[in-house]
Amino acid sequence: MKPNKRWKKLGLIFCPAGEVEWMHSHAAVPIAESLGGGLFKIYFSSRDKSSRSYTGYTVIDIDRPNQLLDISTKPVLVPGDIGEFDDSGAMATWLTCHKGQRFLYYIGWNLGVTVPFRNSIGLSISTEGGEFTRFSSGPIVDRSMREPHFCASCCVLPEDGLWRMWYLSCTGWKMRNGKPEHRYHIKYAESCDGIIWQRNGLVAIDFANEQEFAISRPSVIHDNDCWRMWYSFRGQSYRIGYAESEDGRQWERLDSQVGIDVSTTGWDSEMIEYPFVFDHKGQRYMLYNGNGYGKTGFGLAVLEQG
Repeated sequence: MKPNKRWKKLGLIFCPAGEVEWMHSHAAVPIAESLGGGLFKIYFSSRDKSSRSYTGYTVIDIDRPNQLLDISTKPVLVPGDIGEFDDSGAMATWLTCHKGQRFLYYIGWNLGVTVPFRNSIGLSISTEGGEFTRFSSGPIVDRSMREPHFCASCCVLPEDGLWRMWYLSCTGWKMRNGKPEHRYHIKYAESCDGIIWQRNGLVAIDFANEQEFAISRPSVIHDNDCWRMWYSFRGQSYRIGYAESEDGRQWERLDSQVGIDVSTTGWDSEMIEYPFVFDHKGQRYMLYNGNGYGKTGFGLAVLEQG
């Protein structure tokens, strides 16, 4: 599939109406899981009235995506106990299926004092189609000697005995207009089991300029000709970017070829971010968020053929 095509937007798919306590607002960082046929379960992160994050889902038919077939009545992931790494929120970021198990990687976060928050990466596992169970009370990827600030949204792909992770890594905070502002880009890690990760500081997607301060939510596909990544990047406001790689480690940014931008009006007219790209029956689709970091819900686009 050639990258320099346009994405055709299929419209807004879902946005919470504020009727459910744990799903009061937001439907951020969407993830698609195939249920067979044309049915897909779309996981997303919502917030309650206290802005704590939970993970829920909707079910759609990809041929009629604007008609919701089901919606979760209880959350898939909930915040952890007080003092744990995810006591302020558990936001699913990637789903990996491997040998009968489903690995749901998520962003666990705490409120901060000197800075607004601190993120890390947690894991919940489902075996043989059962409910997801948190793997541990602590994160599997956290700040370290080399990465002293935080880690967050990731993409995880196992292939030929090697698990690859592309993840958000914060490089620091600085004060801007009297408030702390983060700066983060995307790094690369490897694992033999999807749990214990080796990180050597390899940067996959770096800042394009000094004005850019946030690169997040990588979504990677390994095509026959190369590795492809979609992600969101922000200077003034979020846009979706695109990159290619021969080995999955070293990447070339080709943002001008992404083929999708904000709309002139509506729910995604100010920003677009947090892409999730997947294939179905020879077509390539993208879930993404719009204005307000998921506050206006998530939409769907399809890569134009020909």
